[in-house]
Amino acid sequence: MDTAEPITRLIEELKRLPGIGQKTAQRLTYSILRKSKTDAEQLARAILAVKEKIVYCRQCNNLTDVDPCRICANPARTNQTICVVEEAHNILSIEKIREFRGRYHVLHGVLSPINGIGPEELNLKNLFGRLEQNDVKEVVLATNPTVEGEATAIYLAKLIKPLGIKVTRIALGIPVGSSLEFADEVTLSKAMDGRREI
Repeated sequence: MDTAEPITRLIEELKRLPGIGQKTAQRLTYSILRKSKTDAEQLARAILAVKEKIVYCRQCNNLTDVDPCRICANPARTNQTICVVEEAHNILSIEKIREFRGRYHVLHGVLSPINGIGPEELNLKNLFGRLEQNDVKEVVLATNPTVEGEATAIYLAKLIKPLGIKVTRIALGIPVGSSLEFADEVTLSKAMDGRREI
């Protein structure tokens, strides 16, 4: 197609983002074209601002514009429980339920020998520093229910348990509102393992 070069370039750049294919990139590009120049500039400034101002929290590795992050700096949160997550965006999911009052630790990945990701590539050093310095009673492993997430949770549990700290794993199984007939064997197995008395 003889599309204008700036349009083609924006489509190609948008396609490089995760989850964005050709059609979505085209829709986003033409949506941006319909916006005012001011709106486009605000979007461009917002993208540049996250690249210029966002850093890793020195305590938990969360993405933040202040260090320590707002969660680590919040005196209302307890140091006795640390929830370990794969990525910073996982914190948003847990915070939505408004029940967890502890602190977080972001690994920024999971163990994946096939992809060359070993323990050295994960942010574990400051996690164990926090476990030694603070009065941590429990570590909640909230990695994703994937092969890599499970392997990472098992690896961490083996390292943390000898420290005398309780290690728990988030419950896994059948999502609310779904049907058993559509669940795979691994999901059903986890649901049976995690059953509780009612």
